[in-house]
Amino acid sequence: MTEQLPVYIKVLFGLTVLITLVWFFKAVKSKSVLIVIIIWTLIQTVLGLNGFYQDTTHLPPRILLVGVFPPLILIAITFFTRKGKLIMNQMDLKILTNFHVIRVPVEIVLALLFSYELVSVYMTYHGTNFDLLSGLTAPIIGFIAFKKEKVNNKLLLIWNIVCLLLLLNVVITAAFALPSPFQKIALNQPNVALLYFPFNLLPSVIVPLVLFAHLVAIKRIIK
Repeated sequence: MTEQLPVYIKVLFGLTVLITLVWFFKAVKSKSVLIVIIIWTLIQTVLGLNGFYQDTTHLPPRILLVGVFPPLILIAITFFTRKGKLIMNQMDLKILTNFHVIRVPVEIVLALLFSYELVSVYMTYHGTNFDLLSGLTAPIIGFIAFKKEKVNNKLLLIWNIVCLLLLLNVVITAAFALPSPFQKIALNQPNVALLYFPFNLLPSVIVPLVLFAHLVAIKRIIK
């Protein structure tokens, strides 16, 4: 299905995944966390290459059950365990804010995939995906919020909440546009690309890390 894609699109996304991992590691500063993420990425790579997610008859879809739900469970565990809280408290909020710039190349890739009819228009800035704004504003917010000795927590909190809502909008839309028994939208052009490697790493690796970054920032600010 993705054989028609120019190599540069796959390379661009592959580099985006790599930069995501490196950037997140700079924020979390934990080798154990990095190892867990790398192992998870390798597992998802193997599943993607073996066509595991291309079976669209399962309910819930395999990409949600095996690709998305496990990271969400791990995030929940992190928030409710002593070691998890320690890791979150050590994360660099400024790096974590700038980390969201990674959403810019993600949106570019999604737009390219749409042009090849591999994702729904709802997944792009041509449709209802405004997540590009999160990536574009991240360095601006990072500069303004941290330019003084005292962090502008109010600005940081508002921005994280707004961008979290933008992310959730995309995630929910993406779920209903997947080729599956409960597909509700984009019936003529579903999110097929997300079932193939390397693009299965978007919902299974990049999105959970972006979600976690927002949740950590919000928790740290309102504690």
